[in-house]
Amino acid sequence: MRPLHGSLGEGRVWVDGEVVAPGAAMVSAFDHGLTVGDGVFETLRLYRGVPFALHRHLDRLARSAEGLGLGLPDRRVLQGAVAQVVTAAGLVDARLRLTVTAGPAPLGSGRGAAGPTVIVAVAPLDPFGPTASVAVVPWPRNERSAVAGLKTTSYAENVVALAHAIERGASEAIFANTRGELCEGTGSNVVLGIGGRLMTPPLSSGCLAGVTRALVLERCDVVEVDIPLAALAEADEAFLTSTTREVQPIAAVDGCPLGAAPGPLTTRAMAAFAALVASDLDP
Repeated sequence: MRPLHGSLGEGRVWVDGEVVAPGAAMVSAFDHGLTVGDGVFETLRLYRGVPFALHRHLDRLARSAEGLGLGLPDRRVLQGAVAQVVTAAGLVDARLRLTVTAGPAPLGSGRGAAGPTVIVAVAPLDPFGPTASVAVVPWPRNERSAVAGLKTTSYAENVVALAHAIERGASEAIFANTRGELCEGTGSNVVLGIGGRLMTPPLSSGCLAGVTRALVLERCDVVEVDIPLAALAEADEAFLTSTTREVQPIAAVDGCPLGAAPGPLTTRAMAAFAALVASDLDP
């Protein structure tokens, strides 16, 4: 097994029951999450040292695992792992990633019998800017894929798309689906403001059921509707939602400015989300 090195810096990692420093965390070279991307994950944000919306993230982890036919440890085990690594890391505002893979397996697509690998990592959070610029990528999301809407570790498509966007001066990539409708970002959902109304693609578009997306929909007047991709560049205002971005205004689409950033609807959504964080860390 090889240590997991990288830019984690300060932080701690829980791997199959043991809390270690980032440089000492190890997984098998035959782990199915490494060899074929057979795993699921959740990213949570710590506010005031507490993982935000933990039960919602664990619910979605379970849905993703069920979609892959992947067994999860008992929920209490996962909650205990999160608590242990958060305490050990001692960080107040941070990023937490909970990953469950199918575990070690023979090389190939078939799973082994060793059981899942569980990794919970906590590291400092690199803040996003006050606004985002986005670039539409030429590769569509397949809304009919076997893993559509699941948060899996098979993220190569997102890596390529984000690199494409960054090469064009943007900070997030935007996908259409195979029907030419607005879908999602590489790690975010998209909400548009048009004619005084907020609207966002429905889950049937193939987008991920984002936790922040759901919380914004519950607290703001947002319509779920199929949206032509072209509407993004023509919107009065727009924003991204994600665990780490929270509610982030979009300032430009493919290099062209997009109205006010934030616009009035975005400003209200940002305020509503900030009030939620201030009042309830597990909504």
